[in-house]
Amino acid sequence: MNLVVGATGMLGGEICRLLAGQGKPVRGLVRKTSTEANVTRLRGLGVEVVRGDLKDQASLAAACRSASAVLSTASSTLSRQEGDSIESVDRQGQLNLIEAAEQAGIKHFVLISFPGIDLDFPLQSAKRAVEDRLRRGRMTYTILQPTCFTEVWLSPAMGFDPGHDAARIYGSGCNKTSWISFTDVAKFAVAALDNPRVANAVIKLGGPDTLSPLEVVRLAEQVTGKTFVVEHVPEEALRAQHGAATDPLQKSFTALMLYYARGDAIDMKETLRTLPVHHLKAVREYLQAIA
Repeated sequence: MNLVVGATGMLGGEICRLLAGQGKPVRGLVRKTSTEANVTRLRGLGVEVVRGDLKDQASLAAACRSASAVLSTASSTLSRQEGDSIESVDRQGQLNLIEAAEQAGIKHFVLISFPGIDLDFPLQSAKRAVEDRLRRGRMTYTILQPTCFTEVWLSPAMGFDPGHDAARIYGSGCNKTSWISFTDVAKFAVAALDNPRVANAVIKLGGPDTLSPLEVVRLAEQVTGKTFVVEHVPEEALRAQHGAATDPLQKSFTALMLYYARGDAIDMKETLRTLPVHHLKAVREYLQAIA
């Protein structure tokens, strides 16, 4: 049994779909506040749905019972609800989950994290604390650190809006990033299960294209046949915002914007030999789908 924590989220839902499609038993942890539509969708895939919350240790013990692996994608950053915070979910909640998994005798824990950034911010501190706990624990672990999600950073929510011929760019836009689709992160997570080559490993993940944000804009212009209006958010302004932020979530988001601005090119040759995931989604493919 594979327990997916964060099963109603974008990434967790895709992991559930892939596992179910391979005929593997899947249990999805959902909260009491999860929409009925999301729960119904999971059940339609054949997922065993269990109610629980990372802030509720007893519910985690029940969810982990008889499972052999945990895949955790949960975070407070996108689906924040009452009582949720980086401290209560991304740090203590994940630590609670590791403890429950160990107590249940789970063999393998797959954690979705992100690459190290040379900045101090709450989300990174939480992720590193959880990673350190896994390293010191009794379970085999695989920590996956994907770079910028295409569907998040190249979306209207972040100012990249092909529908209105507009693009907001953080920093100069000249530094290259290996944009990765959440669907491919899900493939890597599933491929990590029962794979001895990624036992107790930390793996950075990128997609098939290493492009600067300005190159992405030019590609979007080719796909749409339109000229984009580009708005730059200077790196200096992001640094000032990061330094002045007192809210943990705001400070963390600004730090991630600085990460985007600086770029992160990831060589995937060795990883693709270890985790043979095929047909990584190109940025052009994503742009064509949303145009």
